[in-house]
Amino acid sequence: MGVQKKVVLVGTGMVGMSFAYAALNQNLCDELVLIDINEKRVEGEVMDLNHGLAFSHSSMKIYKGKYSDCGDADVVLICAGVNQKVGESRLELLKRNYSVFSSIVPEVVQSGFDGIFVVATNPVDIMTRITYELSGFNAAKVIGTGTTLDTARLRYLMGEYFEVDSKNIHAYVIGEHGDSEFVPWSQALIAVKSVSKVLEDNPLAYDIEELEKIAGEVKGAAQKIIEAKGATYYGIGMAMVRVVRAILNNENSVLTVSVRLRGEYGGKKDVFIGNPCIINNGGAKRILELDLTDDELEKLDNCCSILNENFHNLMENQ
Repeated sequence: MGVQKKVVLVGTGMVGMSFAYAALNQNLCDELVLIDINEKRVEGEVMDLNHGLAFSHSSMKIYKGKYSDCGDADVVLICAGVNQKVGESRLELLKRNYSVFSSIVPEVVQSGFDGIFVVATNPVDIMTRITYELSGFNAAKVIGTGTTLDTARLRYLMGEYFEVDSKNIHAYVIGEHGDSEFVPWSQALIAVKSVSKVLEDNPLAYDIEELEKIAGEVKGAAQKIIEAKGATYYGIGMAMVRVVRAILNNENSVLTVSVRLRGEYGGKKDVFIGNPCIINNGGAKRILELDLTDDELEKLDNCCSILNENFHNLMENQ
């Protein structure tokens, strides 16, 4: 019998449960532990998932747990947090989510947990940095979902535009998971051919304006979904499964997760941003620093300034 893979999910709202449902269907791990401040809800979710076990290809053990169950977990996934109220500023939302995380992260660490933190709570880049600060963990062991979903959305839309399987499109959304995120087109490839060369060779078929429109759609996708159905959860739930699988299976996969910069891009440090990174069972193994144009570097500077400013404002207001 192989080593048992154990994942603890903290926060059983729509995002957390979309992850749990996808994890069950994809037989992600051997043990899935659910923790939430609303214990009654957890009981219902555990029952509901277990009733579907017989129809899945999984023999997963799913149960309601407590923080002491994190001690031997491989991954602790945090989706807990509060939703933004109408008219609430980002800083107010951050302050409320900071207090939620202050009650979670130290408890997890106290259990003796020595695995990888994966954070999905928004604003994800700042919440990942907060998890890093509160846990005292090595930065490689604290990663956020970052722009993984944005990157998947981008590839899907580019695949439709160029009529190419999105698996053969290598393009990334980087920076803040939010308004300042951007697509470095200079780095985008279709198989091994750069997108800029494709545009150059087919000026009548494709143009950069259309690509910029796609980038705008990617950025606005979450808002559009929220307007239509109130919240987004399936896509991010499946993105989380993808990140966790890369960790559990020691895949060395490249994903655009939120990671802590250590001097890349002209000496940027401490800030967590979405960037292509090699992920394995040690967490963020290596950041792949992209060869950005001056214009793209400026956009990245802007992302880092916004994230740093929000983080420091939050810390001063604690």
